[in-house]
Amino acid sequence: MSSLLTVMIALSLIFLSGFRGWYRAKKEVDLHSRPFYHGVNHGLWVALPMLAVASLWLISESLIIKPSVLSVLTKDNQELLAQPEFRYLEITQMAEGLLDGKVVDAATTKALERYISVKKNTDVTILILFVASGLIGFRGVSRRFNTSTPAREQVERIVKILLAASSGVAVLTTAGIVLALLFETLRFFQQVPFIDFLFGTQWSPQMAIRADQVGSSGAFGALPLFAGTLLIAFIAMIVAVPIGLYSAIYLAEYAKPKLRAFAKPALEILAGIPTVVYGFFAALTVAPMIVDICEAIGLSASSESALAAGLVMGVMIIPFVSSLSEDVISAVPQSLRDGSLAMGATKAETIRKVVLPSALPGIVSALLLAFSRAIGETMIVVMAAGLAANMTANPLESVTTITAQIVTTLVGDQSFDSPKTLSAFALGLTLFCFTLMLNVFALRVVRKYREQYA
Repeated sequence: MSSLLTVMIALSLIFLSGFRGWYRAKKEVDLHSRPFYHGVNHGLWVALPMLAVASLWLISESLIIKPSVLSVLTKDNQELLAQPEFRYLEITQMAEGLLDGKVVDAATTKALERYISVKKNTDVTILILFVASGLIGFRGVSRRFNTSTPAREQVERIVKILLAASSGVAVLTTAGIVLALLFETLRFFQQVPFIDFLFGTQWSPQMAIRADQVGSSGAFGALPLFAGTLLIAFIAMIVAVPIGLYSAIYLAEYAKPKLRAFAKPALEILAGIPTVVYGFFAALTVAPMIVDICEAIGLSASSESALAAGLVMGVMIIPFVSSLSEDVISAVPQSLRDGSLAMGATKAETIRKVVLPSALPGIVSALLLAFSRAIGETMIVVMAAGLAANMTANPLESVTTITAQIVTTLVGDQSFDSPKTLSAFALGLTLFCFTLMLNVFALRVVRKYREQYA
C-alpha cells in the first residue's frame, strides 16, 4: 500500500466529510453545537475507521507476510532459519532494491517471489478495506446528521480518548524498554551469578586467548564501574551545584531585568553544545592541562583522569541546575519576601531563610535532573575518562563508567548469546534501577517540604 496514496485518500475523505458536515450545519438555524464541531465530528467518524484499518495493515506484516515467507525458506532447508530476523530483513531489502539479489540460493529466490506476491495482494486488500471503511464512515455519519446532535461533546470525548491513548503509548514504551532490559538481563544472570556481578571487583568482559589470563572466562564484577560512575558524577556535581545555584540566586534576586534577559540565555547556550564537543574539549584541552599542573606540583595524573571528565561534565550540567533553580526561585511569592523584609531581615537573610526553603522542592528536582544527567552521560566519559575499570577514589587516575562499558560491549558485530554482550543489558537495568531510586527519594523530599512550606 503506497504511503502517499493512502495519505491522499485519507485526507480527501476526511476533508470532504468535514466540509459536508460543516456546510449542512451552516444552513440550519437551531443547532445544538456550532457548525465547526459538526464538521470536525464528521471528519473524525471518517478518520477513525480508516485508522483502525491502517493499524491492521501495520500488523499484517508480522501476522501474514512474514510467516508465509519464512515457511518457504525452511521448506527445503531448515538451516536457513538459524537467524530468521536477519533472513527476512535481507529478503525485504532485496524486494525494495536496497540489496543485490542476483547471487542467492533457490530457497531465497522462492521466498523473495513469495514476499513480492503476498505483499502485493495484502496491500491491495488492505487498500480496498481502507477506502471502504472511509466510505462507510462517511455514509454513516451523514445519515445520522441531526440538528440536536451533541457534536461538541462527541468531539471532546474522542479527543480525550486520543489524548489518553497518546499517554498510554508513552507508558507502554517505557514498559517495553524495561521488559526488554529485564529479559536480556535474566539471560545474563543465567550465565553469571548475580552476586558476582553486583559485588565483584574485576571487570574484564573480553575473552582472553590464554587460560592464565584474568579474563579467560570473563570477569563481570561491576563494582569498579559503579565506583567510576559515582566518582565522575560527584566531581561534576561539585562543579555544577555551587555555580548553578549561585547563578540562579543572582539572576532571580539581584540581577537587573536587562542583565537577566541577557545572562540567562547566554548561560543556557551551554546546554545546546553537543556532548561530543565537550568530549573533545575534555580530551584535548582539560586533560593535558591537568597533567601539566600535576607535574608542576609533583603529582602524577593520568591523561584520561576522572577529574578531567568530571570537570567538563560539571560545566555541561550547569544550565540544568541554574535554569531550573532560577525558575523555581522566581516562582516564590513576593509576599514572603516582603513579610521577611518587613520584620527586619536583610536581603541575604530573606534569601537564606525564606526563599530557598520555599523553593527547596524545585531545587531538589533540578539537582536530581542534573545528577541523572551526569550518571547517564556517555560521550564525555568515553572520550576523556578511558576504559580501564579501576576501583579507586583518586580523581587523577583513569576510571570507566557504566555508560562507557555499555558502548564498548555493543560496538561492532556482536553475538547476543555471549555474556559480554548481555552484560550491557545488565548494566543498563542497573543504571535504570539506580536512577529510579533517586527519583523516589527526590519525590519523598519534595512531598515533605512542599507540605511544610505550602
